[in-house]
Amino acid sequence: MATVELSFSALPVHVRTARLIVTAVARRSGVPEALLDEVRLAVGEACSRAVEAHLEHCPDEPVRLEMIDGKRRFEVIVSDSVPGDDAAGTLSAESSPGQDPPGESRPGEEDWQELSLAGLGDGAGDLGLAVIAGLADDVVVSSTPKGVQIRMSWPK
Repeated sequence: MATVELSFSALPVHVRTARLIVTAVARRSGVPEALLDEVRLAVGEACSRAVEAHLEHCPDEPVRLEMIDGKRRFEVIVSDSVPGDDAAGTLSAESSPGQDPPGESRPGEEDWQELSLAGLGDGAGDLGLAVIAGLADDVVVSSTPKGVQIRMSWPK
């Protein structure tokens, strides 16, 4: 399983670069051409949300991106450094801490809190999550004391 990591300054201009890099890595990983636009758009939305959160709360911290080339899936993780709720401040934690998708384990998993994508409100941040959920095959939004993480994946 190959992993590509990228961190970039919290500036809106860098979101385009992140989208281009993710699209290139996805193509090389074997993601079908028909899904590349969905990957690009979902990652762009997730990165835009992280940049917005950083600009408001921690402008000097970089946004982090992880691209994982698994055997059957291509996974992208966008992480910000804003503890608790994201930039929109409208996500509600509805599941219990430490909850993980089946078969996955994360470091410090007792600190994780999965945030629900169901019942999204009218906020712009909620609309962004709805867009991401519509574009990615699988989406998990998690919050830790260190920040919010959006984990997306697509079949290969």
